[in-house]
Amino acid sequence: MDTQQALNQQLEVLYSTESRRVLATLIRLLGDFDQAEEALHEAFRAALEQWPTQGVPANPRAWLVSAGRFKAIDGLRRNARFESLGEHDPVADDSSAQEEISSVEDDRLRLIFTCCHPALSDDAQVALTLREICDLSSEDIAKAFLSTPSTIAQRIVRAKAKIRDAGIPYEVPARSELPQRLAVVLRVIYLVFNEGYFASSGGSVIRSQLSTEAIRLGRLLHELLPEPPVKGLLALMLLHESRRPARVSADGQAVLLEEQDRSLWSPAHIAEGQALVLQSLQQGGYDGYNLQAAIAAVHAEAATASDTDWLQIVGLYDVLLRLQPSPVIELNRAVAVSMCNGPAAGLELIDGLLGRGELARYHLAQMAKADCLRRLGDRVAAREAYSNALELAGTSPDRVMIERRLSELQD
Repeated sequence: MDTQQALNQQLEVLYSTESRRVLATLIRLLGDFDQAEEALHEAFRAALEQWPTQGVPANPRAWLVSAGRFKAIDGLRRNARFESLGEHDPVADDSSAQEEISSVEDDRLRLIFTCCHPALSDDAQVALTLREICDLSSEDIAKAFLSTPSTIAQRIVRAKAKIRDAGIPYEVPARSELPQRLAVVLRVIYLVFNEGYFASSGGSVIRSQLSTEAIRLGRLLHELLPEPPVKGLLALMLLHESRRPARVSADGQAVLLEEQDRSLWSPAHIAEGQALVLQSLQQGGYDGYNLQAAIAAVHAEAATASDTDWLQIVGLYDVLLRLQPSPVIELNRAVAVSMCNGPAAGLELIDGLLGRGELARYHLAQMAKADCLRRLGDRVAAREAYSNALELAGTSPDRVMIERRLSELQD
C-alpha cells in the first residue's frame, strides 16, 4: 500500500469516528447547521490536500475543527455577522485550536438538546438528531420512521430553518427546563442505539459505532441529570450491549438469543446495567425504559436459555403494556407467552396482531409466527411465514438466518 492510499484510509477512519464530533463543535463555533456541514467537508478536503506534504497532525480532531472554522470565516468574511469570529488563521495557531475543542465532549450533548427543542415537532427532533449527530442517511432514517426519504429530507430542512429563524440557542437548557425536554432526548438516544444494535439496512446486523455512541451520550446525560428514566435507559442499553459479542457468528450470521454463547456476554455491562435498573426502580417506580431494562436483566440472569424466567418476563410485559401500549411490545409479550404457555398460545396472540395490520411489514412478527409454527410441527405454514419474513428483512445477516431456517424445514 502506497502513502496516499494509507492516508486515504486514515481519513476514512477519521471521518467515521470523528466527523460528528467535529461537526457538533463547528455548529457551536459557527452557529449554523448548513455552514458547519460545508465547513466539515472543506476541512477534510484540506486534510487530503495538505497532510501528504505536511504530515498528519498530532491532534487530527483539533486540526479539522480549526481548518473548518477557518474555511468558513474565509468564505464569509464579508458578512458582518462573522467579523466577531476573528481575523487570524486558526489552522496555524495551535493554541487557538486547543481552546476551540476544549469542550468538544459536551458539544454533541448541546447539539442533541438543540435538535430536541420543543419548538420543533417530535419527528423533526428525532430525524434532525439522527442526521446531524449520527450521520444517518435520509434512507436509513426513513426506515426507522416507516416513511419516505424525501419526506425525511424535507423534515430536516424545515427543522434547520426553524432553528435558524427562531434563534434557538445551541446550549444545554437550564436544569429547571430539563425535565420537559428529557423525554424526546431519551427517545432520540434510544433510536440511535437501536439503529446501531438492530441495523435497519445494509450488510451488518450491528453498527457497533452507533450503539457505542448512544451509550456514551447516555452516560453524559446521566452525569447531567441522574434521574430514574435516564438510569433506566442507560441500563437498558448496557444490558442489550452486553450480548453484542454473541449476536453475530464468525461468518457474519445473526444469532438468536436462545442460541447465543452466553459466555461471550459482557459481565461488566451486565453488572452496571443491573445496578442502574435497580436504582431506577427504587427511586422512581416504573417507566418504559426501566421496565424494558428489567426484562433484559431477567435474560441476563439466566445461565442458559432454558433457565429463563419467562413467567416473570410476561408479568413485566403486562405492566409495560398498561404503561406504554404498543404493537411491538404486544409482539414481544406474545413471544414470551409462547415460551411460558406454549407455542399455540403465542401463535394465537401473534395472529391477532397481524390481523390488525399494524405489523404487516414487520419481519420480526413474521419470524415470531414462523417460530411458533415450527415448534408446533407445521412445517408448511412455518415455511410460508419465514418466506414472508425474508421478503421484509432489511439486513443481510437476518436474511441469511431466515434462509437457514427455511433450509432446515425443507430438510
